[in-house]
Amino acid sequence: MARNLKALGLWRTALVASVRRDGPDLSARQLAILLQVYLTDPPHTVRGLASLLNISKPAVTRALDRLSVLGFVKRKRDAEDKRNVLVQRTVKGSVYLSDFAELVIAAGAVTPEDMSRIQADEEIAAAAKTRLEAELQDVSALETSAS
Repeated sequence: MARNLKALGLWRTALVASVRRDGPDLSARQLAILLQVYLTDPPHTVRGLASLLNISKPAVTRALDRLSVLGFVKRKRDAEDKRNVLVQRTVKGSVYLSDFAELVIAAGAVTPEDMSRIQADEEIAAAAKTRLEAELQDVSALETSAS
């Protein structure tokens, strides 16, 4: 449970920093689509993104509308199959995600206070381990002498 809380705390810290900075506030769906387009190999289509994310094509289209207005992606008709719309990366989108990555990195940075807490927890765990090992040796010795 503590690991889950730590992960959620890091995510919260990164999201709060993102919302506070002077820039667009993306929904979870928009961010998921943007990350999918930038972190996986192209080509990316509306149909493919909808299938991968298990959401409707109109939902992907609405998210892409917003991302296109922001200049984070651009859409282009597939030259080979005019029915397909290809989603392409842009420099502006790449810069946005690079800045967002810095927020995530900063959220995960270990502060001196965190290190002190970690060291204290490790010392408590080591002491508990030593006590348990001693108790196990005592029990083993009692069992041996009782036999």
